[in-house]
Amino acid sequence: MDLSLFYFADEAAGGGRRDRYRLLLDGARFADTHGLSAVWTPERHFHPFGGNYPSPAVTGAALATVTERVQIRAGSVVAPLHHVLRTAEDWSVVDNLSNGRAGLSLAPGWNPADFVLAPGRFEDRSQAVLDHICALRRLWRGEPYTGPDAPAGEGPRIHPLPVQDTLPLWLTTAGNPDSFRAAGRAGAGVLTHLASQDLTTLAERITVYRKEYAASGAPGTGHVVLMLHTYLGTDQAAVTAEARTPLENYLVSALDLFGPRDATSPPPEGHRARLAVRPALERYLHQGAALVGTVDRATDVVRACRRAGVDEIACLVDFGIPADRVVAGLTHLAELHARMA
Repeated sequence: MDLSLFYFADEAAGGGRRDRYRLLLDGARFADTHGLSAVWTPERHFHPFGGNYPSPAVTGAALATVTERVQIRAGSVVAPLHHVLRTAEDWSVVDNLSNGRAGLSLAPGWNPADFVLAPGRFEDRSQAVLDHICALRRLWRGEPYTGPDAPAGEGPRIHPLPVQDTLPLWLTTAGNPDSFRAAGRAGAGVLTHLASQDLTTLAERITVYRKEYAASGAPGTGHVVLMLHTYLGTDQAAVTAEARTPLENYLVSALDLFGPRDATSPPPEGHRARLAVRPALERYLHQGAALVGTVDRATDVVRACRRAGVDEIACLVDFGIPADRVVAGLTHLAELHARMA
């Protein structure tokens, strides 16, 4: 099982404007020197939840300059918000800065407010992701752009040319079975989470994905990455107690983003919001849907994920615990990595 770091901080819990990226950079250096597979950063806009990360290419470029071995990945690029030429050029720069360590997962987006950046693209966003995959691969190989808006004659090619011959790609899904099928047919990996599915359901969807992937003719058997909230220590009860309030606050912030946005059904506030996230909180803290606790407990969760068909766990570490405590806890993640190697 590969282990990597995943970032999706709530900006409101970042402790002010100074050093808001210290945990990102310190964690990346730790991942680089302790054999973790990758560092993932998302694309988020116009909301505190994930608000530190409006551009994974920018954060990826920063990570490329402070690391030497770890993979630099987007989790995820919201494809419909961007022209594919822009995506290809940005990530070719990251690939060059990292000497061939770039990779990205593509997502359709879900929040209509984000599409102020791409008016008219919300309704066809699912197809736009698949189109993005095909076009990215051609551009990455140095082929000219052939989209409907290409100029007459030969279309433009990206510069600089990337270091890698092939760009590693994933498709992000919250658990939609059709997205697993689409990723397999496209010969891409899958990036997913357990917010709206359990491991049993995930295993079924991974089976479907592997079948479609094999039929696509792509090399290998595909690659499934599962994001899990992560904080490890030496005492299960103490770690759970320390993580409870930050994780609850984090889920409440997420509820505001993902919840209903119309005036007739406003998102819950205060005590009602905390009651609303309580089932998810208990799943993460006590029912094996996160890596929170001791290395022994985490080992059991990782083995269950492996049985479900997961290839890599992306450990979301910045859900609100103070940065110094998170960095100290990474030593236990390195222990887990060594145990699962």
